[in-house]
Amino acid sequence: MKSTGTTGTNGVDWEERVDFDRLRDARLARLKAQLDTSDLGAVLAFDFSNIRYMSATHIGTWAMDKLIRFALLTRNTDPIVWDFGSAAKHHQLYNPWLDTTTAEMDANPSAPHEGAKRPRMESGARAGISTLRGAFPPDAGIAEGVAKKIKRELEKFGVADQPLGVDVIELPILFALQKEGIQVVDGQQVFMEARRVKTHDEIRLLTQAASMVDAAYEELYRFLRPGVRENEAVGLVAKTLYDLGSEYVEGVNAISGERCSPHPHVFSDRLIRPGDPAFFDILHSWNGYRTCYYRTFAVGSASSAQRDAYTRAREYMDRAIALVKPGATTADIVKVWPTAQEFGFADEEAAFALQYGHGVGLSIWEKPIFSRLTSLDHPEVLQEGNVFALETYWPSADGWGAARIEEELVVTADGCEVITKFPAEELIVAGRRYYTIDGPLNLERDAQSHKNTVWGRGEA
Repeated sequence: MKSTGTTGTNGVDWEERVDFDRLRDARLARLKAQLDTSDLGAVLAFDFSNIRYMSATHIGTWAMDKLIRFALLTRNTDPIVWDFGSAAKHHQLYNPWLDTTTAEMDANPSAPHEGAKRPRMESGARAGISTLRGAFPPDAGIAEGVAKKIKRELEKFGVADQPLGVDVIELPILFALQKEGIQVVDGQQVFMEARRVKTHDEIRLLTQAASMVDAAYEELYRFLRPGVRENEAVGLVAKTLYDLGSEYVEGVNAISGERCSPHPHVFSDRLIRPGDPAFFDILHSWNGYRTCYYRTFAVGSASSAQRDAYTRAREYMDRAIALVKPGATTADIVKVWPTAQEFGFADEEAAFALQYGHGVGLSIWEKPIFSRLTSLDHPEVLQEGNVFALETYWPSADGWGAARIEEELVVTADGCEVITKFPAEELIVAGRRYYTIDGPLNLERDAQSHKNTVWGRGEA
């Protein structure tokens, strides 16, 4: 699968870039194929990313954690989406791929009707709402209404006697579906397997998303200096990405100094000081497609311990990348990474996500997963078209700093391509260069203020 291609933040008439009609068709075809290989009659999605993969609808990132929208795909129909308020009407006007007339006619040509020569067809975009995560009064019957909507479609298209796969669900909805006699089972694996291998257009979108983070890191490199706070770095990255057209900046991990070890996974208002290590993870979305992309800097200078930690993290990364190709397994990759005990943790669960890999697509994390917690006993085979991120981490020997590196890769026919391009082969020092009477200040500084004594110089 060719992973390279022309990308840009705009569509143009003079180059072939992302073909969104092809993207929508290919995603739905993969999901239908996966449904056909399962024992399910239909899949019901509440997860924002699964709804988008199935139906190519989007109403803003504010809705991602609310479970208010839902979409159904049966073996015999195209997607049906129940959406929030006026969004359904907007879909009817501007999402022609949700017109289910042809699909419904093909699936059910003899459906009952009243006073018409052929069955009355309905739009695939409909108004509907879930329980607002419990905010509606339980006795308002919202959950029961959702269940009745679903049962109607399952009966209409002849799959009511087959299991219904659901990705995530609120308990009132689950109970209401069961009360209607619907057998509810786990449907998340159908979605995850469909999304495992990316199409050409998906890879282009993922590459474009990564290129925007390249630009954010360039701005961050120019900005970092003593006196900058972690939260200011977060603001700079978010502005850069939104200015470039990002749909959603999910988060920026900004970690510096003593906060690097152990990794807290959240930014603070800490002031960055001379000689600090600082690492960042930038997660954002471009047309739905995400990034997970770490880089580590030293600000002003670096200790030898920090330099050694970075070298170690890079070595583990390079060993892993060298093994990536179709037919290799996640177990092959994690075997070249250190055990949890080697870098100060009791077990693999305690060290989870420090030496790690995960699929990247419409969400993080997708398949395949790379972790000593599961991959050695449950390996997954790498396939051409997989897109995933590999992450390595190593604490510095002084017990204070750490290094964190992450690369996103596309599995190609004979190996892989790295699509995260900001330099990471060696530790980069950001910030102003300082000069002494003898020239530039040495960027490797283990201690300060005692070098002018014979003891500090190690001459005593």
